[in-house]
Amino acid sequence: MREVKLFYEFVKRGIAKKVRPDFKRGISFKAKAEKKNKLMQERLEKLGLTDESAEDYIESCYDIIMLLIRAKMYIDGYQSVGFGAHEAEVSYLRNLGFPEHDVQIADELRYFRNGMLYYATTLDKEYAQKVLSFLDQVYPQLVKIAEK
Repeated sequence: MREVKLFYEFVKRGIAKKVRPDFKRGISFKAKAEKKNKLMQERLEKLGLTDESAEDYIESCYDIIMLLIRAKMYIDGYQSVGFGAHEAEVSYLRNLGFPEHDVQIADELRYFRNGMLYYATTLDKEYAQKVLSFLDQVYPQLVKIAEK
């Protein structure tokens, strides 16, 4: 995969914009992410992970991660819009102190999730397990960061 641009490059291109901090919106996104994570974990416990359910779990993980990034962006006074907005949000992980390896995994997830939605890419249980493990690793950090 190609390297994710630095966040300031998205700001320069107008994809990410400095806005007035919106704490209410940030808190709302964080709460939505926590609710989605709780429901996904319950579903995972009851139904398990199969090739048939893999894509649903992958999409849920992506949504949870992106909601938490957006929460912190709004709290910090940033918003991303238009073509490249999701890539800008992934790039913001660097600003939150995440290592490059995590940024690359999140970008891979963004790429494959986009493929599922727009190009009928099929993903399996093995990739879903990788994504679930990644969520387990970054979720507590993202929640803590979104609370600041």
